Amino acid sequence: MRRDRILLAHGGGGSLTRELIEKLFLPSLENPLLKTLDDSAVLVMGGKRHAFTTDSYVVKPLIFPGGDIGKLAVCGTVNDLAVMGARPLWLSLSFILEEGLLLADLQEIVESIGATAREARVQIVTGDTKVVEHGKCEGLYINTAGLGDVVAPNWLGSANVKPGDVVVINGPIGEHGVAVMSQREGIAFQTNVVSDCAPLWPLVKAILDTGAEIHTMRDPTRGGVAAAVCDIARASNVGIRLREDALPIGREVRGACDLLGLDPLTIANEGKILVFCRATDTANVLAAMREHPLGKHSCVIGEVSEKPPGVALLRTTIGGERIIDMPTGEDLPRIC
Repeated sequence: MRRDRILLAHGGGGSLTRELIEKLFLPSLENPLLKTLDDSAVLVMGGKRHAFTTDSYVVKPLIFPGGDIGKLAVCGTVNDLAVMGARPLWLSLSFILEEGLLLADLQEIVESIGATAREARVQIVTGDTKVVEHGKCEGLYINTAGLGDVVAPNWLGSANVKPGDVVVINGPIGEHGVAVMSQREGIAFQTNVVSDCAPLWPLVKAILDTGAEIHTMRDPTRGGVAAAVCDIARASNVGIRLREDALPIGREVRGACDLLGLDPLTIANEGKILVFCRATDTANVLAAMREHPLGKHSCVIGEVSEKPPGVALLRTTIGGERIIDMPTGEDLPRIC
């Protein structure tokens, strides 16, 4: 480790997060299931495959346009299962509450959790509650775990991408991060952008039902699309080229990023999915995605090649290429 203290950037899903995992956690905890570092572990029990995941949510503010920390917790957990080809079934739910939190605010968030769980068709089956002193938690934090049945015919891990694959996304990027930032104390600004936070399993099921050869799926949350493609390029040892003119970025998201000096590729999403599929299956995959409400703006944004191995590139609108760098951390912390 090059540093002797934890920084906020260590939690941003970028290069410092990977450094923390590889240099500190894995030497003591490594095993074949953990080593893949995918969004969920795929476990075989009784001859059946199950996906298991866990996550923690520390978003600030707790309520933002299009969602809240409760909706975010359910969607983020079921989506980590979905991208591994698993039908989400059960969740755990644990709260760390700050002394002085208004019960009315907690009730609103819990009701949001219930509504989102019903939408996602998952059950909250166990949980825990802890309270910390005032000033130690900024309202509340949520931890979840999720369990689902894997129905995808093949493994969808990050190391499964093949040269010749195409990269598909189901709509505009950066909406969640901009929606949260627009409400943040100190930089609040007016925008009509709302978070894209949504449970993705129904869309994933529609993709799998096509019978297309899907190699990998990823929801580009912390670190955005940039972190996701850098991770996948490295894990699969392939070159990933995105096309700048094909990236779906809304006018208001682009304007907010220009205002704040941010790259839309690094902004967190909570209702988007990257799909890496065989090129000959592209039409079927796009057709299925566009028939679903969460995928009506689906499009191809890039392709996969053998070279340069382990590197993601952006083909710019003027015809050049630049390396997509793994973000160091989140541009602004506490997005999810």
